[in-house]
Amino acid sequence: MKQAIMIKPKEIEFKEVPVPKITQRQVLVKIMRIGICGSDIHVYHGLHPYTSYPVVQGHEVSCMVEKVGKNVRKFKPGDKVTIEPQVSCGHCYPCTHGLVNICNELKVLGFQTTGTASDYFAVSVDKLVKLPDDMGFNEGAMIEPLAVGVRAIQKGGEIKGRNILVFGAGPIGNLTAQVARGMGASGVMIVDLNDFRLSIARQCGIDYTVNPARQDISQELKGAFGPDGADLIIECVGVNKTMDMAIELSRKGTDIVVVGVFGDKAAIDMGMVQEKELRLFGIARYIIEDFQTAIDLVTGGRIKLLPLISHEFGFYDYAKAYRHIDEKKDQTMKVMIRVN
Repeated sequence: MKQAIMIKPKEIEFKEVPVPKITQRQVLVKIMRIGICGSDIHVYHGLHPYTSYPVVQGHEVSCMVEKVGKNVRKFKPGDKVTIEPQVSCGHCYPCTHGLVNICNELKVLGFQTTGTASDYFAVSVDKLVKLPDDMGFNEGAMIEPLAVGVRAIQKGGEIKGRNILVFGAGPIGNLTAQVARGMGASGVMIVDLNDFRLSIARQCGIDYTVNPARQDISQELKGAFGPDGADLIIECVGVNKTMDMAIELSRKGTDIVVVGVFGDKAAIDMGMVQEKELRLFGIARYIIEDFQTAIDLVTGGRIKLLPLISHEFGFYDYAKAYRHIDEKKDQTMKVMIRVN
C-alpha cells in the first residue's frame, strides 16, 4: 500500500509498505480523506515542539472498515468510521479520572506516533466512532475538529440562552461558534481580520461577524448583546492580542475558554483577571464522547461542514496542498487530502 512520510520539514516521500496486520481487537480501515489542520502545518514547517522526523501524518480522518478482528462485534466491513486519534496510557491520574486527552504519556496519531496517511490503517476498536451511512467522507473527516468545538463549548457550562463571543473564524473558531449556536446559544458573534473567513461564518449561520480593522468590537457587542456584553468568551487564535481583547471586553465574572494554541508564551494581564474575577479554562482536544455529540449535531442539521472545505488534493499532491496553504492562506479554510 502507499504511504506518505514527511522525512523532514517541507519534504514528503511516498513509499510502498505492507498492509498492516490486525489483532483480535483491532480493525483494518481503508483511509478515504485526511484533513490538514494548523498543527499539521506547524509540523510541515518544522515548528511543532513535540514532533520529530520522519513522521507519517494524518489525524483528521474518515475511513471505511475493511476487516475486523475476531473479537470485534460493534463494526463490520463497509461501515463508515472516523478515528479518535489519541493514544493514552490508561493508568495515570488523568486517564483514571476521565481525562485521557491530557494523559501524562499521551501520543497523538501523526505527531508522536504513526498517523493515517496511507491506504490502510490498523486501529483499536475502542478508538473507532461510527459515522452515519449518508455522511460524506469530507464531512466525516471534519468530525475530529468539530469535537474540539464541542469540548470548548461544554467547558463553558450551560450554553442555552447565553450570548457567546468567539475570537478567530478559522476552522476551529467557526466550528466552535456553530456548536454554540447548535446547543442553543441566544446569540453568537465571531471576530476575525480575514473577510473570507467571516463570509464562511455567515454562510454557516453565525449571527454576528466583526472585523476589528473596520469595526469597534465593544460597540458591536453592545449593539448585539446589550450593555452586559457576552456571557462567555472563546479564544480560538492563540496570540496575545486576542487574549488581551478577550480580557478587556469581558464583563466582571466572565468565563473565558482558551482553545487557540499559543506558539509563544502568553503574557496575560493577571491583575485584570483578578480584578474582574475572571475564570480562564484551557482545553486540549476532546474525549471520544465529544465525537458522538459532534455527529449528533451534524445529523440534527445544526452544523454546516461543507462550506468550510475550501480545497481538495490527491494523495500524491500532499506537498502541493501545503504549498497552496502557504500561498493562499487568506483564501483557505479546510484542505482535504483524498486518499482513496
